[in-house]
Amino acid sequence: MTNRYRATEDAHSAAPRRRTVVKAAAATAGTAFVAGPLAAARPARAATDAPAFLHGVASGDPLPDGVLLWTRVTPVPEATPGSGVGPDTEVRWVVARDKAFTSVVAGGSTTATAASDHTVKADIRGLEPATDYWFRFSAGGTVSPAARTRTAPAADAAVPGLRLGVVSCANWEAGHFSAYRHLAARGDLDAWLHLGDYVYEYESGGYAARGEVVRPHAPANEILTLADYRLRHATCKTDPDLQALHLGAPVIAIWDDHEFADNAWSGGAVNHTEGAEGTWTARQAAAKQAYFEWMPVRPAVAGTTYRRLRFGKLADLSLLDLRSFRSQQASAAGGSVDDPDRTLTGRAQLDWLKAGLKSSDTTWRLVGNSVMISPFAVGSLSADLLKPLAKLLGLPQEGLAVNTDQWDGYTDDRRELLGHLRANAIGNTVFLTGDIHMAWANDVPVDAGTYPLSASAATEFVVTSITSDNLDDAVNAPEGSVSAIASPVIRAANRHVHWVDTDRHGYGVLDVTADRAQMDYYVLSDRTDADATSTWVRSYRTRSGTQRVERAYDPV
Repeated sequence: MTNRYRATEDAHSAAPRRRTVVKAAAATAGTAFVAGPLAAARPARAATDAPAFLHGVASGDPLPDGVLLWTRVTPVPEATPGSGVGPDTEVRWVVARDKAFTSVVAGGSTTATAASDHTVKADIRGLEPATDYWFRFSAGGTVSPAARTRTAPAADAAVPGLRLGVVSCANWEAGHFSAYRHLAARGDLDAWLHLGDYVYEYESGGYAARGEVVRPHAPANEILTLADYRLRHATCKTDPDLQALHLGAPVIAIWDDHEFADNAWSGGAVNHTEGAEGTWTARQAAAKQAYFEWMPVRPAVAGTTYRRLRFGKLADLSLLDLRSFRSQQASAAGGSVDDPDRTLTGRAQLDWLKAGLKSSDTTWRLVGNSVMISPFAVGSLSADLLKPLAKLLGLPQEGLAVNTDQWDGYTDDRRELLGHLRANAIGNTVFLTGDIHMAWANDVPVDAGTYPLSASAATEFVVTSITSDNLDDAVNAPEGSVSAIASPVIRAANRHVHWVDTDRHGYGVLDVTADRAQMDYYVLSDRTDADATSTWVRSYRTRSGTQRVERAYDPV
């Protein structure tokens, strides 16, 4: 394990079906929140009443003095996720400085109940900054695997570096989660950032790998109820590669649309039929409850994922919720993408983001952003590529060059935010984005029409999907062949785009120092192969003070 914060630690120790993408106090324990019983969400085990930890353990949202721990206990075989059955079960947790648990620093217990789907959270405080810890759970004589986590540096610490894995769009039926395995194997991550679409809502076969189901998920139906959402989360958490990554580093997660339904907005979604599929209010509430039960996320505002974390004097990370407050997409609701009465963020969240960016005293301001903020025009693609690209982007297939699910569909919010960055001379703002199933490295121009003569207000690194279809999949072409044609056309129409790969699946590794923030892009050999290999393909960085992206020729 590379100790990224060693200098900080030493200093501290000296002083105490419808698809549109491109689209604790060191002993403080808390419980998760409030069934459909399919046993497919759990691996086979002996029919015994001994409790089992079938869905792994995880940690998240690291603070300088604490971290949030998570697990799910199966107290008896019939207590499957979403079933609503099973006895109350005492779950104990312990935190230590070493994997052998010879130096225990915190411990406690809480009760897992059917009302919380037998999920458990423990919000540990009283830990040391920038320090590796090990934790595990136990229940009824059964002990969970041991996992590593790490606290954030002290707020005023001089931090030499920060390294985050960056992922998005992990569709179970479209392939295996090899990206998680390769990130886990690195052993050098301070944390990993999931930018949304941790689960997908579709019925089995509704959205797979070029139309073919690689591995069926549970439940087989489109998820609508609380029991459905719980079971889909549980299915994903049986994946061994995902479990391995959760064992190795804390996660920092936000949601996008598929944690709810495709192209979700505050009052509905493309993939929701009011009445026939119940009310959107009930479905959204069920999705949120299951998410907070099954994810180690500590919301700063109840019912949302927007919040802010800090990593010493080096960086803060503003995490956005771009589904709970947004107006309906313009292409569905009518009206203009420039309408100032339409919003992506909601007023309160945009004001919070602007205030946080302005008051930040860190070298870097990172923004966890679920949909692309950089403007995007299709350009003059040939008809055989324009139609599938428009379908993937959720555009009218006649070729309207705007994706109204992204910031392009809410230009007043974007104009206000970028204008705020420029007016207040706020530099070193880097948007970290998922959703679009493509990899991008972008400047974020104040005026795309005159760029590069006009200013760049920020930069943006977009990671591709772990498994979800991208452009070559949409046209059933060999991997890489479509990007060779589409990428030059896209870049010609969008001069702020330094690189775009429309075809491959993979992940990113963000490495931040005082001088630069660099994203290394990795691709997988075959998302349908459980043993897929990983290859570095490109790197881009932004140097401090520039608000511009440039190519780097080696990964960190």
